[in-house]
Amino acid sequence: MDSPFAPAPRRPDAILGDVAAGRRISAGDAHRLLADGDLLELGRAAHEVRDRLNDRAVATYNVDRNINYTNICVYKCRFCAFYRPPGHEEGYLVPFEEIGRKVEETLALNGTGVLLQGGVNPDLPLAYYVDLVTFLRENYPAIHRHCFSPPEIKFIARKERMSFFDVIATLKQAGLMSIPGGGAEILSDRIRKEVQAYPKASPEEWIDVMRQAHANGLKTTATMMFGMGEDLAARVEHLQRIRDLQDETSGFTAFIAWTFQHENTDMPEVPETFAHEYLKTVAVARLFLDNVTHLQSSWVTQGKKIGQAALAFGADDMGSIMIEENVVSAAGAHYTMTQDEMEHLVRAAGYEPKQRTNLYERFVTREETAPLAARYRHALTPELRDRASALLPVVARGEVVPRHPDASRGGAARG
Repeated sequence: MDSPFAPAPRRPDAILGDVAAGRRISAGDAHRLLADGDLLELGRAAHEVRDRLNDRAVATYNVDRNINYTNICVYKCRFCAFYRPPGHEEGYLVPFEEIGRKVEETLALNGTGVLLQGGVNPDLPLAYYVDLVTFLRENYPAIHRHCFSPPEIKFIARKERMSFFDVIATLKQAGLMSIPGGGAEILSDRIRKEVQAYPKASPEEWIDVMRQAHANGLKTTATMMFGMGEDLAARVEHLQRIRDLQDETSGFTAFIAWTFQHENTDMPEVPETFAHEYLKTVAVARLFLDNVTHLQSSWVTQGKKIGQAALAFGADDMGSIMIEENVVSAAGAHYTMTQDEMEHLVRAAGYEPKQRTNLYERFVTREETAPLAARYRHALTPELRDRASALLPVVARGEVVPRHPDASRGGAARG
Protein backbone atom coordinates (compact mmCIF):
# COMPACT_ATOMS: atom_id res chain seq x y z
CA MET A 1 0.00 0.00 0.00
CA ASP A 2 1.38 3.38 -0.98
CA SER A 3 2.13 5.87 1.76
CA PRO A 4 -0.32 8.79 1.99
CA PHE A 5 2.75 11.02 2.17
CA ALA A 6 4.24 9.85 -1.14
CA PRO A 7 4.26 12.43 -3.96
CA ALA A 8 0.98 12.66 -5.86
CA PRO A 9 1.06 11.78 -9.59
CA ARG A 10 0.08 15.32 -10.55
CA ARG A 11 1.86 18.25 -12.09
CA PRO A 12 2.65 21.18 -9.78
CA ASP A 13 0.70 23.58 -12.01
CA ALA A 14 -2.45 21.47 -11.61
CA ILE A 15 -2.03 21.47 -7.84
CA LEU A 16 -1.55 25.23 -7.78
CA GLY A 17 -4.70 25.53 -9.88
CA ASP A 18 -6.61 23.82 -7.08
CA VAL A 19 -5.12 26.25 -4.57
CA ALA A 20 -6.16 29.23 -6.69
CA ALA A 21 -9.70 27.83 -6.83
CA GLY A 22 -9.79 27.53 -3.04
CA ARG A 23 -9.63 23.74 -2.97
CA ARG A 24 -7.70 21.87 -0.28
CA ILE A 25 -4.58 20.03 -1.43
CA SER A 26 -3.55 16.58 -0.23
CA ALA A 27 -0.42 15.44 1.57
CA GLY A 28 0.72 13.87 -1.69
CA ASP A 29 0.19 17.20 -3.43
CA ALA A 30 2.34 18.93 -0.81
CA HIS A 31 5.09 16.35 -1.35
CA ARG A 32 4.96 16.94 -5.10
CA LEU A 33 5.27 20.69 -4.61
CA LEU A 34 8.22 20.31 -2.25
CA ALA A 35 9.94 17.97 -4.69
CA ASP A 36 9.19 19.57 -8.04
CA GLY A 37 7.52 22.94 -7.54
CA ASP A 38 9.13 26.07 -8.94
CA LEU A 39 10.19 28.32 -6.07
CA LEU A 40 8.82 31.54 -7.53
CA GLU A 41 5.53 29.95 -8.59
CA LEU A 42 5.12 28.49 -5.12
CA GLY A 43 5.89 31.87 -3.59
CA ARG A 44 3.35 33.60 -5.79
CA ALA A 45 0.63 31.10 -4.89
CA ALA A 46 1.49 31.18 -1.18
CA HIS A 47 1.41 34.96 -1.19
CA GLU A 48 -2.10 34.89 -2.65
CA VAL A 49 -3.22 32.57 0.15
CA ARG A 50 -1.55 34.83 2.70
CA ASP A 51 -3.48 37.81 1.35
CA ARG A 52 -6.70 35.80 1.38
CA LEU A 53 -6.31 35.06 5.09
CA ASN A 54 -4.74 38.31 6.33
CA ASP A 55 -4.61 42.04 5.68
CA ARG A 56 -2.57 42.36 2.50
CA ALA A 57 -1.16 45.74 3.55
CA VAL A 58 0.12 44.71 6.99
CA ALA A 59 2.86 42.46 8.36
CA THR A 60 2.87 41.93 12.10
CA TYR A 61 5.49 41.24 14.76
CA ASN A 62 5.60 41.08 18.54
CA VAL A 63 7.92 42.17 21.30
CA ASP A 64 8.56 39.40 23.79
CA ARG A 65 11.37 37.46 25.34
CA ASN A 66 12.35 33.79 25.47
CA ILE A 67 13.25 33.00 29.07
CA ASN A 68 14.88 29.60 29.36
CA TYR A 69 14.49 29.01 33.08
CA THR A 70 16.62 25.84 33.11
CA ASN A 71 18.96 24.04 30.73
CA ILE A 72 18.98 20.84 32.77
CA CYS A 73 17.34 18.04 30.81
CA VAL A 74 16.96 14.29 31.20
CA TYR A 75 16.70 13.77 27.45
CA LYS A 76 19.58 13.67 24.99
CA CYS A 77 18.20 14.88 21.67
CA ARG A 78 21.03 14.75 19.15
CA PHE A 79 20.06 18.07 17.58
CA CYS A 80 20.12 20.08 20.82
CA ALA A 81 23.14 22.21 21.78
CA PHE A 82 21.34 23.83 24.70
CA TYR A 83 20.73 21.09 27.26
CA ARG A 84 22.98 19.91 30.05
CA PRO A 85 22.37 16.59 31.83
CA PRO A 86 21.52 16.54 35.55
CA GLY A 87 24.63 17.10 37.64
CA HIS A 88 26.57 18.87 34.88
CA GLU A 89 28.67 21.83 36.06
CA GLU A 90 27.05 24.11 33.47
CA GLY A 91 23.50 23.23 34.47
CA TYR A 92 21.39 26.08 35.81
CA LEU A 93 17.99 27.00 37.17
CA VAL A 94 17.18 30.70 37.02
CA PRO A 95 15.84 32.09 40.33
CA PHE A 96 12.46 33.82 40.31
CA GLU A 97 14.08 37.17 41.14
CA GLU A 98 16.17 36.96 37.97
CA ILE A 99 13.15 35.96 35.90
CA GLY A 100 11.34 39.00 37.30
CA ARG A 101 14.21 41.25 36.23
CA LYS A 102 14.01 39.84 32.72
CA VAL A 103 10.26 40.50 32.63
CA GLU A 104 10.83 44.09 33.74
CA GLU A 105 13.37 44.61 30.95
CA THR A 106 10.84 43.18 28.50
CA LEU A 107 8.17 45.61 29.65
CA ALA A 108 10.69 48.47 29.44
CA LEU A 109 11.23 47.62 25.76
CA ASN A 110 7.49 47.80 24.92
CA GLY A 111 7.12 44.05 25.37
CA THR A 112 3.81 42.32 25.93
CA GLY A 113 4.78 38.73 26.73
CA VAL A 114 7.31 36.12 27.72
CA LEU A 115 7.85 32.67 26.27
CA LEU A 116 9.00 30.55 29.18
CA GLN A 117 10.39 27.09 28.54
CA GLY A 118 13.41 25.02 29.38
CA GLY A 119 14.89 21.60 29.52
CA VAL A 120 12.99 18.74 31.14
CA ASN A 121 14.45 19.10 34.62
CA PRO A 122 13.74 16.00 36.77
CA ASP A 123 13.93 17.95 40.04
CA LEU A 124 10.95 20.16 39.26
CA PRO A 125 7.47 19.01 40.35
CA LEU A 126 4.19 20.57 39.29
CA ALA A 127 4.31 22.83 42.35
CA TYR A 128 7.40 24.57 40.97
CA TYR A 129 5.63 25.44 37.72
CA VAL A 130 2.52 26.60 39.58
CA ASP A 131 4.68 28.84 41.78
CA LEU A 132 6.49 30.25 38.76
CA VAL A 133 3.33 31.12 36.83
CA THR A 134 1.73 32.51 40.00
CA PHE A 135 4.81 34.67 40.60
CA LEU A 136 4.51 36.13 37.11
CA ARG A 137 0.75 36.67 37.34
CA GLU A 138 0.87 38.36 40.73
CA ASN A 139 3.89 40.58 40.08
CA TYR A 140 3.49 41.32 36.36
CA PRO A 141 -0.19 40.91 35.50
CA ALA A 142 0.17 42.78 32.19
CA ILE A 143 2.64 40.28 30.73
CA HIS A 144 1.30 37.44 28.57
CA ARG A 145 2.45 34.09 29.94
CA HIS A 146 3.20 31.75 27.00
CA CYS A 147 4.81 28.84 28.81
CA PHE A 148 5.91 25.19 28.85
CA SER A 149 6.17 23.10 25.70
CA PRO A 150 4.47 19.70 25.27
CA PRO A 151 7.54 17.69 26.41
CA GLU A 152 7.59 19.67 29.65
CA ILE A 153 3.86 19.11 30.15
CA LYS A 154 4.25 15.41 29.41
CA PHE A 155 7.05 14.99 31.95
CA ILE A 156 5.10 16.83 34.66
CA ALA A 157 2.08 14.63 34.00
CA ARG A 158 4.12 11.44 34.27
CA LYS A 159 5.93 12.64 37.39
CA GLU A 160 2.69 13.60 39.13
CA ARG A 161 0.62 10.72 37.71
CA MET A 162 -1.87 13.15 36.27
CA SER A 163 -3.49 13.52 32.87
CA PHE A 164 -2.27 16.10 30.39
CA PHE A 165 -5.63 17.84 30.72
CA ASP A 166 -5.41 18.14 34.50
CA VAL A 167 -1.81 19.40 34.48
CA ILE A 168 -2.75 22.11 31.98
CA ALA A 169 -5.92 22.97 33.93
CA THR A 170 -3.85 23.41 37.10
CA LEU A 171 -1.36 25.66 35.33
CA LYS A 172 -4.14 27.64 33.69
CA GLN A 173 -5.71 28.28 37.08
CA ALA A 174 -2.33 29.59 38.27
CA GLY A 175 -2.12 31.99 35.32
CA LEU A 176 -0.87 30.14 32.24
CA MET A 177 -2.29 31.87 29.15
CA SER A 178 -1.04 29.84 26.16
CA ILE A 179 1.40 27.07 25.28
CA PRO A 180 4.34 27.27 22.83
CA GLY A 181 4.89 24.68 20.12
CA GLY A 182 8.41 23.68 21.09
CA GLY A 183 9.54 20.09 21.04
CA ALA A 184 7.74 19.21 17.81
CA GLU A 185 10.77 19.09 15.53
CA ILE A 186 9.45 16.55 12.97
CA LEU A 187 6.30 14.69 14.01
CA SER A 188 7.31 11.35 12.56
CA ASP A 189 8.01 8.27 14.68
CA ARG A 190 10.87 7.20 12.45
CA ILE A 191 12.67 10.54 12.42
CA ARG A 192 12.18 11.19 16.12
CA LYS A 193 13.75 7.84 16.94
CA GLU A 194 16.71 8.59 14.67
CA VAL A 195 17.48 11.89 16.41
CA GLN A 196 16.62 10.58 19.90
CA ALA A 197 13.65 12.92 20.31
CA TYR A 198 11.09 10.13 20.61
CA PRO A 199 11.52 9.56 24.39
CA LYS A 200 10.67 13.15 25.31
CA ALA A 201 7.43 13.06 23.29
CA SER A 202 6.12 10.84 20.53
CA PRO A 203 4.19 12.55 17.72
CA GLU A 204 0.94 11.33 19.28
CA GLU A 205 1.92 12.66 22.71
CA TRP A 206 2.89 16.07 21.33
CA ILE A 207 -0.41 16.30 19.48
CA ASP A 208 -2.40 15.14 22.51
CA VAL A 209 -0.85 17.74 24.80
CA MET A 210 -1.93 20.37 22.30
CA ARG A 211 -5.38 18.78 22.04
CA GLN A 212 -5.77 18.94 25.83
CA ALA A 213 -4.55 22.55 25.89
CA HIS A 214 -7.20 23.45 23.34
CA ALA A 215 -9.80 21.53 25.38
CA ASN A 216 -8.80 23.74 28.32
CA GLY A 217 -9.51 26.83 26.23
CA LEU A 218 -5.85 27.72 25.68
CA LYS A 219 -4.42 28.68 22.32
CA THR A 220 -1.08 27.26 21.21
CA THR A 221 1.39 27.58 18.38
CA ALA A 222 2.58 24.84 16.03
CA THR A 223 6.21 24.54 14.99
CA MET A 224 8.46 22.48 12.76
CA MET A 225 12.24 22.23 12.81
CA PHE A 226 13.42 20.67 9.56
CA GLY A 227 16.70 19.97 7.82
CA MET A 228 17.89 17.20 10.18
CA GLY A 229 18.30 14.77 7.30
CA GLU A 230 14.64 13.77 7.18
CA ASP A 231 12.96 13.07 3.84
CA LEU A 232 10.16 15.13 2.33
CA ALA A 233 7.56 12.54 3.32
CA ALA A 234 8.38 13.15 6.99
CA ARG A 235 7.89 16.90 6.59
CA VAL A 236 4.55 16.31 4.91
CA GLU A 237 3.49 13.90 7.66
CA HIS A 238 4.29 16.64 10.17
CA LEU A 239 2.14 19.16 8.30
CA GLN A 240 -0.70 16.65 8.04
CA ARG A 241 -0.72 16.08 11.80
CA ILE A 242 -0.90 19.83 12.41
CA ARG A 243 -3.71 20.31 9.90
CA ASP A 244 -5.70 17.38 11.26
CA LEU A 245 -5.63 18.70 14.83
CA GLN A 246 -6.50 22.20 13.64
CA ASP A 247 -9.52 20.77 11.83
CA GLU A 248 -10.52 19.18 15.13
CA THR A 249 -9.89 22.05 17.57
CA SER A 250 -9.05 25.34 15.77
CA GLY A 251 -6.60 25.93 18.62
CA PHE A 252 -3.40 26.87 16.78
CA THR A 253 -2.81 30.59 16.34
CA ALA A 254 0.19 30.26 14.03
CA PHE A 255 2.68 27.93 12.39
CA ILE A 256 6.41 28.58 12.65
CA ALA A 257 9.02 26.59 10.72
CA TRP A 258 12.77 26.94 11.08
CA THR A 259 15.87 25.08 9.99
CA PHE A 260 18.11 22.88 12.09
CA GLN A 261 21.30 24.60 13.25
CA HIS A 262 24.02 22.00 13.70
CA GLU A 263 26.83 23.84 15.51
CA ASN A 264 27.68 22.30 18.90
CA THR A 265 25.23 19.41 18.38
CA ASP A 266 25.78 15.67 17.94
CA MET A 267 24.80 16.01 14.26
CA PRO A 268 27.61 18.06 12.68
CA GLU A 269 27.52 15.87 9.57
CA VAL A 270 24.06 17.08 8.52
CA PRO A 271 24.32 19.52 5.59
CA GLU A 272 23.10 23.05 6.12
CA THR A 273 19.63 23.88 4.84
CA PHE A 274 19.85 26.96 2.64
CA ALA A 275 17.42 29.77 1.89
CA HIS A 276 15.95 28.19 -1.25
CA GLU A 277 14.73 25.14 0.68
CA TYR A 278 13.57 27.23 3.62
CA LEU A 279 11.46 29.52 1.43
CA LYS A 280 10.02 26.59 -0.52
CA THR A 281 9.03 24.87 2.72
CA VAL A 282 7.41 28.04 4.05
CA ALA A 283 5.45 28.44 0.83
CA VAL A 284 4.20 24.85 0.79
CA ALA A 285 3.26 25.08 4.47
CA ARG A 286 1.16 28.15 3.65
CA LEU A 287 -0.56 26.31 0.79
CA PHE A 288 -1.22 23.16 2.83
CA LEU A 289 -2.20 24.65 6.21
CA ASP A 290 -5.33 26.32 4.92
CA ASN A 291 -6.88 26.30 8.40
CA VAL A 292 -4.03 28.06 10.25
CA THR A 293 -4.43 31.80 9.81
CA HIS A 294 -0.92 33.00 10.58
CA LEU A 295 2.46 31.83 9.35
CA GLN A 296 5.56 33.24 10.98
CA SER A 297 8.90 33.98 9.37
CA SER A 298 12.01 32.59 11.06
CA TRP A 299 14.53 35.40 10.73
CA VAL A 300 16.23 34.12 13.90
CA THR A 301 17.70 31.14 12.03
CA GLN A 302 17.68 32.49 8.47
CA GLY A 303 18.87 36.03 9.04
CA LYS A 304 17.05 39.30 8.58
CA LYS A 305 17.01 39.42 4.79
CA ILE A 306 15.67 35.90 4.29
CA GLY A 307 13.23 36.48 7.11
CA GLN A 308 12.07 39.55 5.23
CA ALA A 309 11.86 37.58 1.97
CA ALA A 310 9.57 35.03 3.64
CA LEU A 311 6.90 37.74 3.66
CA ALA A 312 6.72 37.19 -0.12
CA PHE A 313 6.45 33.40 0.31
CA GLY A 314 3.38 33.11 2.50
CA ALA A 315 4.43 34.51 5.88
CA ASP A 316 2.35 37.34 7.32
CA ASP A 317 4.21 37.74 10.61
CA MET A 318 7.86 38.35 11.50
CA GLY A 319 7.64 36.89 14.99
CA SER A 320 9.44 38.39 17.94
CA ILE A 321 12.30 40.87 18.04
CA MET A 322 13.85 38.30 20.42
CA ILE A 323 15.06 40.28 23.39
CA GLU A 324 16.62 37.01 24.54
CA GLU A 325 16.98 33.56 22.97
CA ASN A 326 19.34 30.83 24.18
CA VAL A 327 18.37 27.58 22.47
CA VAL A 328 18.96 28.38 18.79
CA SER A 329 21.90 30.65 19.63
CA ALA A 330 23.58 27.72 21.39
CA ALA A 331 23.59 25.96 18.00
CA GLY A 332 25.23 28.85 16.18
CA ALA A 333 22.49 31.28 15.10
CA HIS A 334 23.10 34.70 16.65
CA TYR A 335 20.83 37.15 14.83
CA THR A 336 19.39 40.03 16.85
CA MET A 337 16.82 42.73 16.18
CA THR A 338 15.54 45.98 17.65
CA GLN A 339 11.94 47.11 17.38
CA ASP A 340 12.89 49.99 15.09
CA GLU A 341 14.91 47.68 12.86
CA MET A 342 12.01 45.24 12.69
CA GLU A 343 9.68 47.98 11.54
CA HIS A 344 12.23 49.16 8.96
CA LEU A 345 12.52 45.64 7.51
CA VAL A 346 8.76 45.28 7.26
CA ARG A 347 8.38 48.65 5.54
CA ALA A 348 11.21 47.83 3.12
CA ALA A 349 9.29 44.69 2.17
CA GLY A 350 6.28 46.81 1.25
CA TYR A 351 4.10 46.35 4.33
CA GLU A 352 2.89 48.47 7.19
CA PRO A 353 4.47 47.09 10.39
CA LYS A 354 2.11 46.45 13.28
CA GLN A 355 3.07 45.21 16.71
CA ARG A 356 0.53 42.59 17.80
CA THR A 357 -0.53 40.84 20.95
CA ASN A 358 0.86 37.39 21.62
CA LEU A 359 -2.37 35.68 20.53
CA TYR A 360 -2.82 37.79 17.39
CA GLU A 361 -6.08 39.28 18.71
CA ARG A 362 -5.20 42.90 17.94
CA PHE A 363 -2.50 45.46 17.24
CA VAL A 364 -0.52 47.18 20.00
CA THR A 365 0.60 50.82 19.85
CA ARG A 366 3.67 52.32 21.48
CA GLU A 367 1.36 54.73 23.26
CA GLU A 368 -0.26 51.70 24.87
CA THR A 369 3.01 50.18 26.05
CA ALA A 370 4.59 53.51 27.07
CA PRO A 371 3.37 53.67 30.71
CA LEU A 372 4.83 50.30 31.67
CA ALA A 373 7.93 50.97 29.59
CA ALA A 374 8.50 54.16 31.57
CA ARG A 375 7.84 52.43 34.90
CA TYR A 376 10.51 49.80 34.26
CA ARG A 377 13.03 51.87 32.33
CA HIS A 378 15.32 51.73 35.35
CA ALA A 379 15.61 47.96 34.89
CA LEU A 380 17.43 48.27 31.57
CA THR A 381 21.13 47.61 31.41
CA PRO A 382 23.24 50.40 29.89
CA GLU A 383 23.54 48.34 26.71
CA LEU A 384 19.80 47.95 26.38
CA ARG A 385 19.17 51.58 27.25
CA ASP A 386 21.73 53.04 24.87
CA ARG A 387 21.31 50.73 21.91
CA ALA A 388 17.73 49.50 22.38
CA SER A 389 19.41 46.12 21.96
CA ALA A 390 17.15 43.24 20.99
CA LEU A 391 19.13 40.47 22.59
CA LEU A 392 20.63 40.01 26.02
CA PRO A 393 23.56 37.71 26.77
CA VAL A 394 22.84 34.17 27.83
CA VAL A 395 21.65 34.12 31.43
CA ALA A 396 24.34 34.23 34.06
CA ARG A 397 24.55 30.73 35.40
CA GLY A 398 25.97 31.51 38.82
CA GLU A 399 26.57 28.47 40.97
CA VAL A 400 25.41 25.07 39.90
CA VAL A 401 21.98 24.13 41.22
CA PRO A 402 22.14 20.80 43.04
CA ARG A 403 19.43 18.20 42.73
CA HIS A 404 17.41 18.38 45.91
CA PRO A 405 13.81 17.79 47.00
CA ASP A 406 13.21 21.45 47.85
CA ALA A 407 13.21 22.42 44.17
CA SER A 408 9.45 22.90 44.30
CA ARG A 409 9.67 26.45 45.68
CA GLY A 410 10.78 29.67 44.06
CA GLY A 411 13.51 31.92 45.35
CA ALA A 412 17.20 32.64 45.46
CA ALA A 413 18.17 29.12 46.48
CA ARG A 414 17.91 28.09 42.87
CA GLY A 415 20.57 30.31 41.39
